Amino acid sequence: MELNGKRALVTGAGHRVGRAIALGLGARKMRVAVHYNSTADGAKETLREIEKLGGSGDTFGADLTRPDEITGLVDTVVNRFGALDVLVNSAAIMERTPLGETDASEWDKIMALNLRAPFLLSQAAAPHLRRAQGVIVNIADLAAFETWPGYLVHGLSKSGVVYLTRALARVLAPEIRVGAVAPGTVLLPDGWSEADAERLRGTTPLQRNGSPEDVSDAVLFILGADYFTGDTIIVDGGRHIRK
Repeated sequence: MELNGKRALVTGAGHRVGRAIALGLGARKMRVAVHYNSTADGAKETLREIEKLGGSGDTFGADLTRPDEITGLVDTVVNRFGALDVLVNSAAIMERTPLGETDASEWDKIMALNLRAPFLLSQAAAPHLRRAQGVIVNIADLAAFETWPGYLVHGLSKSGVVYLTRALARVLAPEIRVGAVAPGTVLLPDGWSEADAERLRGTTPLQRNGSPEDVSDAVLFILGADYFTGDTIIVDGGRHIRK
């Protein structure tokens, strides 16, 4: 895919990994729909940085745990941009949910944003992406391939994202390609310390932690690899092969 001038919706683009992805697309002169929920100021800053890089775009607010707002988001982006070429499902939350300490409301909150929203967004965007011969990129997580006892629901949701990627790639082919990126330690969860970061560096084959830009680079690879669909790229410095 030639990215210059193409139109992309990136969810959760007001901060963290979503921002890095939006900036990576903006640097390729794309027109980026910067989605946010509670980080309006962050989304505005993302847009300013995109414009400095030579891209363009606009900010769009929506609560992706509300199905009606998902459809409205896609419609608003398409109406404003005229079309949609790329959907990046990045918005997610990561919260501790150990067995025996997790209630149904916590389960529902995580699943609604991490798994249901990418499905519904992809479903709403599919007619527009078909016309554009477009691409969906889902952001999964290393937790989909490992067992993290403190983050059971997060891992389950991201395992679902990996399955969703395969399933969408099959049902949307040949018009739409679908891929995913599963990051390892590119940003620490809220509340983690430098000691935690050092422990992770020491147990990673490449002996360093990654960055959000590493995820953005993988997204750009998927967009440019026209014979790639249905698979998930793990970007974790080799953590998944360390045992």
